[in-house]
Amino acid sequence: MRKLLMGNEAIAYGALESGISFATGYPGTPSTEVIETIARLNPEVFAEWAPNEKVALEEAAGVSYAGLRSLVTMKCVGLNVAADPLMSLAYSGVEGGLVILVADDPGPHTSQTEQDDRYYGKLSLLPVLEPYDPQEAHDLIKYAYELSEKYKVPVLFRTTTRVNHTTADVEVGEFVKLDRKPEFKKDIQRYVRASMKGNLERHKWLNKTLREIEKEFETLEFNWVEGDGRIGIIAEGAPYNYVKEVVPKIDENFKILKLSTPHPLPRKLVVDFLKSVDMAIVVEDGAPFLEEEVKIVAYEEGLSVPIYGKRTGNLPLEGELTPSLVRNALLRLLGKEAQSYEKPKEVEEAEKLAPSRPPTMCPGCPHRGSYRALLDALRELKFKKDEIPIHGDIGCYALSLLPPLEAIWTEYVMGASISLANGQSIAFDKKIVATIGDSTFFHNGIQPLVDAVYKNLDVLVMILDNRTTAMTGHQPHPGTGESETGRKFNEIDIEALVKALGVKYVKTVDPYDLKATREAIKEAMQIKGPAVIIAKRECIIPVIRRGEIGELPIVIEDKCVGCKACILLTGCPALVYDPEINKVKIDPLICTGCGICNQLCPFDAIKFPSEIEK
Repeated sequence: MRKLLMGNEAIAYGALESGISFATGYPGTPSTEVIETIARLNPEVFAEWAPNEKVALEEAAGVSYAGLRSLVTMKCVGLNVAADPLMSLAYSGVEGGLVILVADDPGPHTSQTEQDDRYYGKLSLLPVLEPYDPQEAHDLIKYAYELSEKYKVPVLFRTTTRVNHTTADVEVGEFVKLDRKPEFKKDIQRYVRASMKGNLERHKWLNKTLREIEKEFETLEFNWVEGDGRIGIIAEGAPYNYVKEVVPKIDENFKILKLSTPHPLPRKLVVDFLKSVDMAIVVEDGAPFLEEEVKIVAYEEGLSVPIYGKRTGNLPLEGELTPSLVRNALLRLLGKEAQSYEKPKEVEEAEKLAPSRPPTMCPGCPHRGSYRALLDALRELKFKKDEIPIHGDIGCYALSLLPPLEAIWTEYVMGASISLANGQSIAFDKKIVATIGDSTFFHNGIQPLVDAVYKNLDVLVMILDNRTTAMTGHQPHPGTGESETGRKFNEIDIEALVKALGVKYVKTVDPYDLKATREAIKEAMQIKGPAVIIAKRECIIPVIRRGEIGELPIVIEDKCVGCKACILLTGCPALVYDPEINKVKIDPLICTGCGICNQLCPFDAIKFPSEIEK
């Protein structure tokens, strides 16, 4: 049966055809749709989000120890969070197949870094598989479960954005339900890492297992050689598609080794290939991982064939590969002039006509009110502009770095806003502000808040609770009480949790009420020690989808003087300045009626219809 599927959907189908019982992870582009697809297609599978990637991997390990198959998904930086259990899990191994899907993001398109998680395979001594298109992603993950159970190790399944989000026809099969009863046998040496002698033995076992996997990879159907020429191309992942696209357009024969097993590298296959060519170039997305591995093998085998790639400058170390980059790298190997890409005239003309569209918070986003109130409160407290550091975190609210708010000073890893504020409160001996979303708080924000309470650090933490994991598509989290599949879960009360941690000043406010939010911030800034404000208002997108938008404000033209304060203070895209009449207008097609502009207009020129009627 053929279906038009995105790469992530194809992976979900392959996992369900492998008989998984459990799927979990933390939402993060470009991996998110895998769990969502599994939850939609087969409600019998326990497919639910975890608070963070570490918890997800440990839960999956528990399922796998019991002999059932499990899947864990995360984006590239998520494996950093799960790295601790990953290392020990490699030593214990698994019973039921366990696949760890980690979606790398060359570009980067939506990530803090372009980190290459193939290196985690080398660090943990675990096999790494990488597909080149949605069909192979579907097929390869089925093999990953067979590999995992055959050798009793978790398998790292590395994808990249192009594979995750490319759509193609995919041949799929029937979903499988394995007839297995969970069973967990006590095995101290295997599962208890407190035994140093046992750890040494498990390390020996893991190295031996990796050597056996390498032998299997030598004849694996997902690795192959094609073409005939004295110039070799070793390609992995999505860039193999670029090689296939550009090679027929170059007047030269190339021999291609396509690999889906970057670790362990199938040594004999690579050696035989290198012996058959005069030179080779490694084409891969991310770091020069494969290039380095190939060069190690060549050196150890005494081969003198030149090997080119990212380390030699033939391909860039940064950014995502493209067909143009691959083509020009091959042309330069042939001593030919590289070809520059020329945009079609139609594209150039369209780009000239298209207005600049910087990213912005949605009309009605509650975060706009939170940051507006925060900035105004600091000003009313007589702090100079940029006197008080405001640390941001991962989420939609990171858009507050842009004009006109320009609020946050930092944003780089989950939960770091509070940790950074903790450190700077010590360094500067003054109150420092941290802003963090609700999902991010559950992910990695609780521990640094515990430290702030423990050490009585002078920080103000604003938890921006929009009742969802908005940035990655509105997934539930422990604070919503909902689940991906509709199962009945408990809602964790953030205010009660924060109070239980020992924070003395805790206040929940509505960020649409600028005055109340502003006053709470001013009060909290004068509290010695940690203080928490929870700015609680649901993300506007689900509200719009439910059709629950209320009345919309209008501009009283007689009162509007064209000062543009509403635009300059909020940056709301629903506010439009008309230079012909020197007035501001409100676009009723995108306005959501949040009322923030109504509260900020210095001339009382923005009113709700119900206010005018009074």
